[in-house]
Amino acid sequence: MEEIGIGEFARRSRLSLKALRLYDERGVLVPARVDEVSGYRYYDLAQVEAARLVAMLRQLDLPLAAIKELLACDPVDAAERIAAHWREVESVHDARRELADYLVNRLSGKRSVMYEVGTREIPERSLLCLKRNVDERGAWSLGKEFIAILRERPLPKMDGREGATFSIYWGEVSADSDGPVEWCSPVPAERANELAEHYPELILRSEPAHREAYVAMPNDALPAGPGGNPSVHWQLASEALRAWAEENGINAESALEELGMRITYFVTGPVTKTSAPDCDFALPFT
Repeated sequence: MEEIGIGEFARRSRLSLKALRLYDERGVLVPARVDEVSGYRYYDLAQVEAARLVAMLRQLDLPLAAIKELLACDPVDAAERIAAHWREVESVHDARRELADYLVNRLSGKRSVMYEVGTREIPERSLLCLKRNVDERGAWSLGKEFIAILRERPLPKMDGREGATFSIYWGEVSADSDGPVEWCSPVPAERANELAEHYPELILRSEPAHREAYVAMPNDALPAGPGGNPSVHWQLASEALRAWAEENGINAESALEELGMRITYFVTGPVTKTSAPDCDFALPFT
């Protein structure tokens, strides 16, 4: 091993001392040795290549936690993860272009057709729910928590769309706004009280029969991890549903206050660590 000081390492890697200290604190690029008395950092010359890789990955807007995982992967796996990340970036960019086009047309007095809207009937249902105020990253964690509960203690399967798991967004969810968000799983009405006893962390409630206007979301509408941002797709879907409601004499704001905008999840294929479920975005109304 050939050791070099942090100053020389910074020069060779073209990273600043500030960046190197940050990467050390986050466990992304740890020095080979730290002097116990002076606290001075020494690096292995072989780490220069890893440092340059970190710098390039940061140019792709990868968070440090993801970069730390990538550095621990074998090259083939790392390449696949980078490709998946970039596909998601391109998807978000395309969605933002659609939103920009929609806004340009709207402000220019033109009408844009964003998504085809369908309707369906939803019967009265008994629901087991988990509700919390969360921001964007918290919404992902809440979904994982809810799914983990149901995997550990599975509920009876219910057929059709009315039996699918769904989440309700009772308010704006973003980096600045915290919802709240409610995850719901329909259960057979005749067994609702019995089942609720096995899920003390969930709330049992009923939902009245209603209709839903919905749009099928693109396959990339949901991210495979918490770093993704599906909000652009959702904003376009929300605008499409609001425009449909206006055309059909439905008060969207009253509907949202009563039943909330929702996402219904349909698993049409194998779910893996890197896959996201198919879903649709719905505006319920009575």
